[in-house]
Amino acid sequence: MKFGVVVFPGSNCDEDIIYVLEKILGQQVVRLWHKDHDLQGAEFIVLPGGFSFGDYLRSGAIARFSPIMQEVIQFAENGGYVLGICNGFQVLTEAGLLPGALLHNENRKFICRNIYMKAQTNNSLITAQIDPQRALKIPIAHGEGNYFADADVLKSLNDNNQVLFRYCDEAGNITADSNPNGSLENIAGICNKARNVFGFMPHPERASDSLVANEDGLAIFESILSLVKA
Repeated sequence: MKFGVVVFPGSNCDEDIIYVLEKILGQQVVRLWHKDHDLQGAEFIVLPGGFSFGDYLRSGAIARFSPIMQEVIQFAENGGYVLGICNGFQVLTEAGLLPGALLHNENRKFICRNIYMKAQTNNSLITAQIDPQRALKIPIAHGEGNYFADADVLKSLNDNNQVLFRYCDEAGNITADSNPNGSLENIAGICNKARNVFGFMPHPERASDSLVANEDGLAIFESILSLVKA
């Protein structure tokens, strides 16, 4: 599979995701500069984490207007796969490709630590191969990861089985104490109704190598690559 990783000014997780895709999983990757107008034949687009445009205004608010995003939006509207991780998730909500918004963390502080989350559905490319009872240990690093949506959107997400991940404790219990940022209903990630656009705050690319003594994040990437195997 050919992946395209979008690079905005301020992206700082682009090389992390490229390393995992290329070196660990053996996939073809192209770098897509934010001023580009060509997706270079990529079959799966990734918006990485970081601080695009310094997080001015709101995280992702300026990146959403980068030229490459017009191509990404059209690609997604035509059924192409798009994944946003952390800042990439914020960009996707700003672009209207995913519902809701990412607000400041409830404690108003930047949080950087390992958390646990578990899949809420197998009905998505991202989670198809993940045991829904398994608590994945994945790092977070964000100041605006508090997922919010109004009551109607929240109901729609639940009714349509669009919640991909919820924060939990090590044993897999979804509790208030296991919610690191105040996200509604412990939501860590969602997809769109068409199930081809995905976003979540945790960083699986930082938990995909034996050198960091944590490979839980590989479950997500291996689930994506099940498309190739199929």
